[in-house]
Amino acid sequence: MTEIRFHGRGGQGAVIASEIFASALFKEGKYVQTFPEFGVERRGAPVQAFLRFDEKPIMLRCKVYTPDHVIILDSVLLKTQDVTMGLRPGGWILLNSDKEPREFSFPNFRVATIDATGVAIKYKLGPKTAPIVNTAVLGAFIRVSEIVRLDNIYKSIPEYVPVKIEDNIKATGEAYEMVRF
Repeated sequence: MTEIRFHGRGGQGAVIASEIFASALFKEGKYVQTFPEFGVERRGAPVQAFLRFDEKPIMLRCKVYTPDHVIILDSVLLKTQDVTMGLRPGGWILLNSDKEPREFSFPNFRVATIDATGVAIKYKLGPKTAPIVNTAVLGAFIRVSEIVRLDNIYKSIPEYVPVKIEDNIKATGEAYEMVRF
């Protein structure tokens, strides 16, 4: 079983990103689970979403404590949360950042970065002051992890993104090409 934890803020699309990813995995014949963890927080508050998938049915019914990979939609969260807690050695950490991966110190983990904020602003995904970075982050993560085919992400986006579908698909593809690792 593979487990992924998403860290973001309300309004960035972490939960939708996990749902799009799960849909793409399901299209490839995988068993999947995805669910968020948040309370009554408002827009901008920290949010986590969890995704697990396997070749066989998943009986586990709890949040992800020891993820194989972590996707961080807002690098400011590095200052307020231990986003690597429980992360298995050798796992990917994907950060939404305009910095190079070598500028982050995460021993025992592989680091990739994508300026998902810049991509989202380019395609006008959400307001300029609070861009929705989920599809860009997915494109980048698909490239580094090779977990699922990009075309299945493209097919899953319209199921969960009701507006700007083509722009979200373009953002996904551009981030796939731009990710640094």
